[in-house]
Amino acid sequence: MAGGITKGGLVTFSVGLIFGFAFTYMFAFSSSRDGFVKIAQTPEKVYLTGFIPEDPHSHGEMDNYKGPEKSVKWMDDHSHSHMGESNIAADELAKKIRVLCWVMTNPSNIQSKAKHVKATWGKRCTVLLFMSSEVDKDLPAVKLPVSEGRDNLWAKTKEAFKHVHKYYLDQADWFVKADDDSYFIVENLRYFLKDHDPSKPLYFGRRFKPYVSQGYMSGGAGYVLSKQALVNLVTQAIPDASKCRSDHGGAEDLEMGKCLANVGVAAGDSRDELGRERFNPFIPEHHLIPGILPANMWYWQYNYYPTKNGPDCCSDYAISFHYVPPNMMYVLEYFIYHLKPYGLRIQQSCNKEKMSSSSSNVHSPSNETLKNTEKLIENNKIEEKESAKLIENNEIEEKESAS
Repeated sequence: MAGGITKGGLVTFSVGLIFGFAFTYMFAFSSSRDGFVKIAQTPEKVYLTGFIPEDPHSHGEMDNYKGPEKSVKWMDDHSHSHMGESNIAADELAKKIRVLCWVMTNPSNIQSKAKHVKATWGKRCTVLLFMSSEVDKDLPAVKLPVSEGRDNLWAKTKEAFKHVHKYYLDQADWFVKADDDSYFIVENLRYFLKDHDPSKPLYFGRRFKPYVSQGYMSGGAGYVLSKQALVNLVTQAIPDASKCRSDHGGAEDLEMGKCLANVGVAAGDSRDELGRERFNPFIPEHHLIPGILPANMWYWQYNYYPTKNGPDCCSDYAISFHYVPPNMMYVLEYFIYHLKPYGLRIQQSCNKEKMSSSSSNVHSPSNETLKNTEKLIENNKIEEKESAKLIENNEIEEKESAS
């Protein structure tokens, strides 16, 4: 029939409609599951997560990662010690080295990311705050007078530090800025900071070298300001447009580095005694496994110090990692604070004769490895003495208070 719909045309239309609906449903379903840790696979390699930033400030697909609907809790959350170890040294440091952690987040990330920070590493900070554009009393989240969006991160950072300076200056000695996809080992942060004076203008993090003569700290790896550095930033740098960028634009970490340098805040070295980094801008896998980070990546040119990939990448007392999906936060929490190898303990001494007698073995470690091992053992002895001293000082303070 002229101008009418033929039977064949109707069939074609119906089939097309069904395929279109099916494709749309599959796409929507796969997108809804996009929030969990992805497996990136190439013909040669399989990675836990395939996200590698194209530049120092990229997040890309990380914005879509989500965690479990409810926070994960362990029955032994009250105790973080491994078998045969003690929390005393960490607890004493927590009393003496007060750390405020503020976490950059936004309303859409409160449930998917921020609450998992609170359930894991955030609870170990002396003070924990989340900076957003809306109030959330459960976290708690502070409402800052800045709109959301990556173009406003610098403005948001300035407002966050101003808020901390106004309301929390006397509640902490050190002030950490972190992202809601960062993971911090707060005990290691305190252990590092114990040798530094918060009354001096200092800040620490993963030190990058472009654009600022003394370098600046990567925003993703997180950075920590001393109390004096915070005072200099808020009272001298931010109010002065000649010292600190006054508009909303610019890369947050770079602009922070410029501001702090202009008011006499020193960019410190946070590496350990063996030159290994404590603040790390990627997940552990990307640092520990050689070859994941491309050889021509910006990262290699940005590092202030010579950087290694592989087992020597990161300090045994690492402080932070970045681009950590919520699920991985709980994995790190388990490995760091709960997993216990039965029958093994951290040894504070070593039978050097046994090490020497094994040197004739063709599979024995190199002289450099032995020296590094002995140095680590010596550091452990020093740490043990420091812990005992902290306990002794605390007992003296308690007796003086009682009298």
